[in-house]
Amino acid sequence: MLHGVLSLGTPGVGKTTLGKELASRAGMTYINVGDMAKEGELYEGFDEEYDCPILDEDRVIDELEDKMSEGGVVVDYHGCDFFPERWFHIVFVLRTENSFLYDRLESRGYKGKKLQDNIQCEIFQTLYEEALSSYREEIVHQLPSNTPEDLERNLDQIMQWIEQWMKDNN
Repeated sequence: MLHGVLSLGTPGVGKTTLGKELASRAGMTYINVGDMAKEGELYEGFDEEYDCPILDEDRVIDELEDKMSEGGVVVDYHGCDFFPERWFHIVFVLRTENSFLYDRLESRGYKGKKLQDNIQCEIFQTLYEEALSSYREEIVHQLPSNTPEDLERNLDQIMQWIEQWMKDNN
């Protein structure tokens, strides 16, 4: 059983679009950790500087544990270093060129430090590095996410990977 696929990346790279479509094509369950935290109020305070709530990582893990043990889950979040390694058989880090990303984040109302830091995060491959240090290197894949064509290519590639994984592990 394929436990989980993690879709990772800076806000605005297209994780949600990819995650929902992948779950639908692969017959998996889609979980957006940000939405889940909002619904369950899984926070431990508020960050004034970034104007956003602070995730309670332990409560998120507790909330996800049962779903993850059942398997067949696509998880979408911008961080990964607190998820148990055993949860994911494959990790995709979506990457977007800064010009595209800047426009997407600006249109979401990001500004000032929040906008700059997210662009920096992408420039310095922060989340890719975090994924490499949190999971086995061979399960971590970077995918370009700039255009609708990229999205289609990425979905095809991930579906092929899932089919191959099923063959190899069943």
